[in-house]
Amino acid sequence: MGQHASSSTDSDTRLNDEDAIVTFDTVSKRFGRVTAVDNVSLNIAENEILAIVGDNGAGKSTLMNILAGIHRQTSGTVKFRGETVTFSDPSDARTLGIETVYQDLALMDDLDVAANVFMGRFPTRFTVGPFDIIDWPRTYEQADDILQRLGQDLDVRSEVEFLSGGQRQLVAVARSLLFDPEIIIFDEPTSALSIAGTELVHDTMHQLRDEGHTQVVISHNVADVIELADRIAVMYQGQLVDVVDPSTVDRDDLATMMRTGHS
Repeated sequence: MGQHASSSTDSDTRLNDEDAIVTFDTVSKRFGRVTAVDNVSLNIAENEILAIVGDNGAGKSTLMNILAGIHRQTSGTVKFRGETVTFSDPSDARTLGIETVYQDLALMDDLDVAANVFMGRFPTRFTVGPFDIIDWPRTYEQADDILQRLGQDLDVRSEVEFLSGGQRQLVAVARSLLFDPEIIIFDEPTSALSIAGTELVHDTMHQLRDEGHTQVVISHNVADVIELADRIAVMYQGQLVDVVDPSTVDRDDLATMMRTGHS
């Protein structure tokens, strides 16, 4: 354990820029005097599950919020399929096919499953003045189709408050799939789930990868990401410590990197 956090690593060089769907090139983000992301260079491969781990304040969420269009980097560049991109807001990221499933899921308990899947993006039948008339039959049909694709036989007319934690997570996943995104960012997707719920989410994420969706998982749960991810990026105090193959690292090694910033 002798190398301090750095902006590039030997293990990450195995993924060339031309093989990446997203490239962060010396990206930094400062909030006043606080540097939340410090000179990070990282590639995300197409169709992979990349986990980004670190303790609170490591910069993992800030880095992904740049990709999601929530923050704009202070310096450095972000490339999507080789082209430099700058996002003004999350709608810019969604236009490129980047969706985010947030830790709080942003579900409305008093609404049914279908309404939560289509939140703010309902199919419409026609417009009357300033009002769009929602096409409810199509809403229920499409919500059911997405959930069936995920292997979930949920009643799309049931209220979300009666679902299990794992089922709630999958409703949020279904919402992210509405427009067939290329990249899905997951923020702590299993943090409050039971063992069964975690397995359900893991199975779903592996299915999404097999269908061609790139996924980035923000987490501090080392056991979870070792089981789930294809690669693991470790961050410490805003810097990238290392990018590792989960088959070659154990929990203690990852925990040490997260705690000390050394690999």
